[in-house]
Amino acid sequence: MKKVMLCAAGGILGLCCAAPAQATDGAASLYLLGSGGPGAAVMPPVEGIFYDKTIYVYDGDAGRSREFPLNGRVVAGLDATIVADFETLLFVPSTKFLGGTLAVGAIMPLGAPMLDVEAVLTRPGGPALSASRRDSTLTVGDPVGLVMMGWHGEKFHVQVSSMVNVPVGHYREGQLANLSFHRWAADGSLALSWHDTKSGWDISGKAGYTYNGKNRTTDYDSGNEFHAEAAVEKALSPAFSLGVQGYYLKQVTGDKGPLGPFKGEAVGVGGTAALNVTMGRSPATFRARVLQEVDTTNRLKGTSFWLDFSIPLKMNIPAQ
Repeated sequence: MKKVMLCAAGGILGLCCAAPAQATDGAASLYLLGSGGPGAAVMPPVEGIFYDKTIYVYDGDAGRSREFPLNGRVVAGLDATIVADFETLLFVPSTKFLGGTLAVGAIMPLGAPMLDVEAVLTRPGGPALSASRRDSTLTVGDPVGLVMMGWHGEKFHVQVSSMVNVPVGHYREGQLANLSFHRWAADGSLALSWHDTKSGWDISGKAGYTYNGKNRTTDYDSGNEFHAEAAVEKALSPAFSLGVQGYYLKQVTGDKGPLGPFKGEAVGVGGTAALNVTMGRSPATFRARVLQEVDTTNRLKGTSFWLDFSIPLKMNIPAQ
């Protein structure tokens, strides 16, 4: 039971983040690529309240010839560094709902996007309205609500999940740097995990579809996206595990904006490691990830660094 508790505490919360991910309007997507890693479908085995803190850093750029829609403008030569903190609370009210485990929660993002552009254009492909510009801020993003349902056998786990972005965060109208999407967005995903606690192997996959609404301030209508991820991890000891993972994103419908049917695509690969510890009487997990984008279309190309900390705040453990 303890080994399963450690896996659940370290896996379930960090897999539902929303963050900048370089696609659509504002170079951002609701679904955070790389979050569907090891144990993607594993749910907490007991009722309770679970907490996760994710520190996320992304650094990427594109050449001067690449034009991007950004908060109502068209820019060229975009270079972005995003440092963000995601605070997640997950409530598990039942492990017997429809034969499985029900979880509901919320994510609150706080971050510092730092953007440099070589030119702000008057129109796509046209002359520059202004030359090199830099913008940065410390800001609060849009809160995200989430619902998950999971079922499991001895080794096989299945999870369906949904996220909804609520556009009430701090949006800096007319500025380059924003963490808020300032649009409604929703994502639905299906995850599968083969998790063998005896051998220590975990093989997981996750796929989903993101629906993006319109930014009413800029009148930019972002297209919808398909994303898929896979991960393989091996527990080298009860405390430490090491694995590899990768992701693929393809925008399936084009944006409706100044660049026409703008569509993004990306492939990324990387590694992950987890450390399971006991803090007081609670199992806790630290997980690190590094993911490198190896091929992109109409997106920045960069590297993301993650550090997750997960711990149960309250667990209703059944009497033995």
